[in-house]
Amino acid sequence: MTKIELIDQVAEKVELPKKEVEKILETIIGSVQSALKNGEKVSLTGLGTFVVKEKKARIARNPKTGEQVQVPPKKSAKFKPGKELKELIQ
Repeated sequence: MTKIELIDQVAEKVELPKKEVEKILETIIGSVQSALKNGEKVSLTGLGTFVVKEKKARIARNPKTGEQVQVPPKKSAKFKPGKELKELIQ
């Protein structure tokens, strides 16, 4: 499902104009992004939890040349599905 399809589906179910639903969805996405940027955990009951994980610096190997390469530390967003979602898709 794409963002546009989600907007269409929600607009139809709640009987709101697509522009309003799009604005609401953009606000939700922005709020989640802002919380993650600040290192906060975002839990959505029935869906799951978004957290920021920090990966340590490490030495990797270039598969083409075999040369060792220093990989700097980085942060990435992770999603852990909640119990309800896990049960729903099994």
